[in-house]
Amino acid sequence: DYAQHVMKLRETLNAKGLGRLNVRIEEPFVVIGNDAPDALQQRAQTVRWAADHLEKDFFDKRPKKILDVYLFNDALSYEKGVAKLTGSEPTTPYGFYSSTHDGLFMNIATGGGTLVHEIVHPYVEADLIDAPAWLNEGLGSLFEQSAERDGHIIGLTNWRLAGLQKAIKRGKVPSFRELTQMSDRTFYDEDRGTNYAQARYLFHYMQERGQLIPFYEAYRAAQKKDPTGYATLQKVLGEKDMDDFKKRWEGYV
Repeated sequence: DYAQHVMKLRETLNAKGLGRLNVRIEEPFVVIGNDAPDALQQRAQTVRWAADHLEKDFFDKRPKKILDVYLFNDALSYEKGVAKLTGSEPTTPYGFYSSTHDGLFMNIATGGGTLVHEIVHPYVEADLIDAPAWLNEGLGSLFEQSAERDGHIIGLTNWRLAGLQKAIKRGKVPSFRELTQMSDRTFYDEDRGTNYAQARYLFHYMQERGQLIPFYEAYRAAQKKDPTGYATLQKVLGEKDMDDFKKRWEGYV
């Protein structure tokens, strides 16, 4: 399957004037980039590391399709490559996942954080049915600054923390009931930075208490009964009064 995929991929790349890109297979992905083969191999190790650790701790299912991961080594090649491959200019300078185009597109010069973040999304897509945005983006953004602890992937603090701390001081952070019940449109369009950060640091809090993996597994089992995840969140946290928990969580942040 991968051999056939790569043959068709090379035909497509040649047709679009991208025939010089190098290719590596890192199941369930095919990694493509404009670095030399040795350099691309080093970058592809981030894909391999992330996929292996995410599968180990979270995801029972791999993406249903072979997905292409494009790693462009500067902003200009990223912008031109995305335009040729998708027909549109990128809307972010860092990178994105497109289910429509079966691929991840990265300006890898900006770092590997966005790459790991975006790798989470096709796994969530394969593992859950219409996962709510707060869970999908919370998990993705948790691992955009990641490391390994005792053989497991963990999220570290990152640039989202300062903005969340300011929002807490202003009293602008919604309740966890509100966060989990947001539609995708509301999550992405209304105060996007705070919503991402709140979900991220909720998961960071749970990670540090050994609750994150149990929460994900419990949510996957209960998704049909609890599509927003709020009841599962409350159960795994062991909290009856979520307003009181939010005050303690804000202290943690």
